[in-house]
Amino acid sequence: MTMTKLGRIAGAMALAFILTVISPLARAVEVQRVTANGIEAWLVEDHSIPVISVHVAFRGGAVLDPSGKEGLTRLAMALLDEGAGDLDALSFQRRLEDLAVELSFSAHSETVGARMRTLSENRDAAFELLRLALTAPRFDPEPVARVRGQLEARLRQTMQDPDDLASRRFLAEAFPGHPYGRPVDGTLTSIAAITTDDLRAFAAERFARDNVVIGVVGDLTATDLQALLSATFGKLPEHAVLATVPEVLPAAGADVAVIDRPVPQSVLKWGQKGLKRDDPDFYVATVLNHILGGGSFTSRLFEEVREARGLAYSVYTYLHPFDHSALLMGGAATANERVAETIDVVREQWRRLAKDGVSEVELDDAKTYLIGSFPLRFTQSGEIAAMLVGMQLDNLGIDYLDRRNALIDAVTREDVDRLARRLLDENSLIVVVAGQPKGLEAAQ
Repeated sequence: MTMTKLGRIAGAMALAFILTVISPLARAVEVQRVTANGIEAWLVEDHSIPVISVHVAFRGGAVLDPSGKEGLTRLAMALLDEGAGDLDALSFQRRLEDLAVELSFSAHSETVGARMRTLSENRDAAFELLRLALTAPRFDPEPVARVRGQLEARLRQTMQDPDDLASRRFLAEAFPGHPYGRPVDGTLTSIAAITTDDLRAFAAERFARDNVVIGVVGDLTATDLQALLSATFGKLPEHAVLATVPEVLPAAGADVAVIDRPVPQSVLKWGQKGLKRDDPDFYVATVLNHILGGGSFTSRLFEEVREARGLAYSVYTYLHPFDHSALLMGGAATANERVAETIDVVREQWRRLAKDGVSEVELDDAKTYLIGSFPLRFTQSGEIAAMLVGMQLDNLGIDYLDRRNALIDAVTREDVDRLARRLLDENSLIVVVAGQPKGLEAAQ
């Protein structure tokens, strides 16, 4: 084995060991605003370990894919580490490996992102690789064909996966004719239609200084970060080219939509209109959701669906705010012959909570959990970097981490009961089932 190979292994092992250490950031987080040439990043310094975590997001995700080319965002982001600048795909990957740098790119409905972790000693070289990926992606024929094939193979798998099928169908039912109703991964037809010119236009239009959001945590100072911001993002275009996404309300539910698939357990997805992140009642909704289905082992749905009736191993709800809409969603998996019963129980819990409200014990338990579990989000630098980005995307303010628990604690029983009456509507629930449920007619 060569010394170079030994060095790669040693570097990777060192990084892996360091990242398993629980950071002192779990005890206190001080967020600094760092700017350079009009580019802003939020920084949390942590010099206890020689590691830097970076999270970058650009506003404008798969919701902006042109009609007929759905999946463009997913394909383009998957290709950013497949060669950039003078480095072809193999050379780029070898360079990451030599430096023990973790770099990945992701595509979401309304944002695209990059995550990077590096040892402090390789900081400048790591940021240079990030710069190349964002400003000079190659989109060479071989990796384009290979990654396109990988996405197509995954799409073929999802066509057989009841969970993915139900999720896709749910969004299509909730947002008919709107970009939110289209799949982030696209379709076999749309993926095949994407050209190299499309990919190059994507990179030129989506990555810019006015839509970038950056969070950094680790072993560097604000002065260090200023120089890195200028070097890494300073050459990006000033303005992104982003289409306008219209506001939309989710459709109200009607009949249960059934996707016929030969599986012993049906997958259920349900949901209705929710609250956007800037709604004044969002923290009330956070408590309400925990009581309804967000508390893994304490929620009403867990008690009624799993504990009392044994209908499902897992049942859950969550808030899903978009920039231009919002959902309150839930899901479970249950035996085909018990699907109808499960849906009835879900509707009944929706109805009871809207009619009767919550108890003081439920309220206190939910708030105690939501406040007490919050510090657990600060145990890994990468998680904190992602949170810094989320705070900026949602315009929560740089002092949000200091204010968040007080916002939860201020929620009253009257608040939750009022919101439950206003928000929860069993008759508006969209319900999608993928499987072969008894007594529910299949509708493709």
